[in-house]
Amino acid sequence: MFSNSLSLCICVLQTRANSRLKRSVAAVSSIPQGSITLPSTLTQNLTSEEQNQVSRLQFNFYQKSTLFQVICLTIFCNSGCLVYIMPAKDEPCFLLADGSGGWNSNGCIVQNTTDNETICGCNHLTSFAILLPTISLVQNTILTFITYIGCGVSAIFLSLTLLTYLAFGKLRKDIPSKILIELCFALLFLNLVFLVDAWLSLYPDAMGLCISTAWFLHYFLLVVFTWMGLEGVHMYLAIVKVFNNFMSHYMLKFSLVGWGVPMLVVIIVIAIDKNNYGLVSYGKFVDGTSDDFCWLKNDIAFYVAVVAYFCVIFVFNFIMFIIVLVQLHRVKNQNPHNNKHRTTIQDVRSVIGISILLGLTWGFAFFAWGPLNLAFMYLFAIFNSLQGFFIFVFHCAVKETVRRQWRTYLCCGRMRLLENSGWTNFLLKCSDGSKILFAKHQSSFSTSTRLYSTTKIVVCGSPIDD
Repeated sequence: MFSNSLSLCICVLQTRANSRLKRSVAAVSSIPQGSITLPSTLTQNLTSEEQNQVSRLQFNFYQKSTLFQVICLTIFCNSGCLVYIMPAKDEPCFLLADGSGGWNSNGCIVQNTTDNETICGCNHLTSFAILLPTISLVQNTILTFITYIGCGVSAIFLSLTLLTYLAFGKLRKDIPSKILIELCFALLFLNLVFLVDAWLSLYPDAMGLCISTAWFLHYFLLVVFTWMGLEGVHMYLAIVKVFNNFMSHYMLKFSLVGWGVPMLVVIIVIAIDKNNYGLVSYGKFVDGTSDDFCWLKNDIAFYVAVVAYFCVIFVFNFIMFIIVLVQLHRVKNQNPHNNKHRTTIQDVRSVIGISILLGLTWGFAFFAWGPLNLAFMYLFAIFNSLQGFFIFVFHCAVKETVRRQWRTYLCCGRMRLLENSGWTNFLLKCSDGSKILFAKHQSSFSTSTRLYSTTKIVVCGSPIDD
């Protein structure tokens, strides 16, 4: 298999199935932590003195990564042995590169791998390592299915949300509804591009197609982040500042920022080097096939134009979330008579709805490491792939104004409501015999939990808004 004159060297490293079991490096174990098998012909041309010098094989177990340059990897200690965390499907056989202190797989292949053992074949001798995945192949497959199914479900419910708000003009009169529509469009495009990305990556020869797909995926991801940030800005202005600082062309300026800033970022990334986008391999299977995806290839571009971008918006939105909650709690205490009919469940529902809009569930990525890695990876995959579904639930299905529009225009029979059924009418008779019709209507805005009342007075057929 190898053209190199050296005989094939087989190294076997066994890992304990129970990663929670910890022991010191000096502890004696009946189960081997690692073993090396060398061909007998390896030393046949050496003198007796030289054979005595190379007759021993040395294992070094490192608990810290200070001596090694490892990028994008998480490290934890398993039974006293340094384990480098890699994506589950990555080829695990690596050697220590000269000079740089990093790891590469040149000259090594995976001959066989199981949950407890990995056999590597290498055509040269150097410092070797087996880089182990954080999760098993089964768990990785489950997470992949959750992600793709969740994105498909979100795309469907995002479409329903957009149809609802675009079909009924009364729902999109206020600014929060307009921001919600923009966010739904961005999420819908992101989910659709993500779903076709894996399929388009099956055509590696069409490099221009892959670069374009990765570019659009990056763009719509940044657009989603930006609109979630603008949602936080508007909540702060609406609830804390109460629009004291009025801005002309409010939505126009928001739209320029929401769609323009991400466009500027991705143009800069591709202008620096078009090869920043392309086909990225996330590992090779035993049968030789690979797991490819069209995405950012350059690590620096990824951390600057994705991770740093998201961190800034997430920190801002989290601060806005706390400020909004404090302000709403203060208003609730100052006006207890307006909230006497409001239940705890409604408050929790409002908090969850705001969290979904602000994208706080994306913060699960910060905790996806160490012993809680798998749990937070599941939370991240479920909540973020289903973000569009949750938006439909909290801002359509359980929202009174939306349900009223559905029942008015889509239902029939007893379920149907009259168009003016939101008004509560009562008739008063004056001393002079004239009649005055009072109509009171209540509506809620998605930016807060406060209710705004409007009273319409009809005197002799002439309506007057109070």
